[in-house]
Amino acid sequence: MHDLIIIGAGPAGLTAALYAARFKMDTVVLEKMSVGGQILLSPSVENYPGFPGGISTFELVDKFRKQVDELGVPIESAEVLDIQPKAGGYCVKASEKDYQARCLIIASGAQSKRLNVAGEERLIGKGVSYCGTCDGPLFKSKDIVVVGGGDRAVEDALFLSSYAKSVSIIHRRSEFRASGILVDKLKKDPKINLILDSVIAEISGTQRVEGVRVKNVKTNKETQIPCQGVFIFVGIKPNTDFLKNLLEKDEFGFIITDQALISSKVGIFAAGDCIRKSLYQVVSACSDGAVAADSAHKYLLNR
Repeated sequence: MHDLIIIGAGPAGLTAALYAARFKMDTVVLEKMSVGGQILLSPSVENYPGFPGGISTFELVDKFRKQVDELGVPIESAEVLDIQPKAGGYCVKASEKDYQARCLIIASGAQSKRLNVAGEERLIGKGVSYCGTCDGPLFKSKDIVVVGGGDRAVEDALFLSSYAKSVSIIHRRSEFRASGILVDKLKKDPKINLILDSVIAEISGTQRVEGVRVKNVKTNKETQIPCQGVFIFVGIKPNTDFLKNLLEKDEFGFIITDQALISSKVGIFAAGDCIRKSLYQVVSACSDGAVAADSAHKYLLNR
């Protein structure tokens, strides 16, 4: 039986592993996809302390990974399917085998939300994308649409403008939620057209995306915008379905914790984008990971 199992290898999970190793806890990290999590969907991080001018997400994740590797914490590829209490801790049922630990940190992250409009599901991979850095190079000299008003939407719109012929960014409000520096860059980019107070009503196309029908939320006027790509960044959904009813969650599925990141179940802690909080950033995910590992360590000491 391990001291600790960390579910998820994004910034929160990797930081938790780093602190757990320094606490001399017998720890294993389980990750069902790529080490790094959601930040790999953005080209760079410009607001992480210590890197003036920003750093590429791949380089930052590589640095995280190397620190964890140096301390000998294994990161295993496994999808967690269920968690069951057992004497002295928990049994984590994964895709290939079962794991046992005295305590757990859930750092399973989140995934992109869908618009749930006509044509979206049918055209995923045929012009509809949720990752600018993954698919941007495929749209060189094309007209594309970006949906959203947060940091992620603006960052990807700026990245995509280096490839696309034009970028129309559609946001349902009159003001962006993204940081002021990013919005200033957006407004100065000659390739980017701002379409505010508007939502996408439909994504059209037969074999591939051919355009979007846009509705102004104030006037109800609808217009058709020809495009070959639609990139959607309208928020996140926590990856917490596998927990079923094990932990207390809010109406959106985010895990509810206290300030020490203790969940509703004794011996289970949570960190990163899967918990309910006010700021979803790399720096706050790292902070969460450190706090959760510290709480887990104190829990084991008290036992």
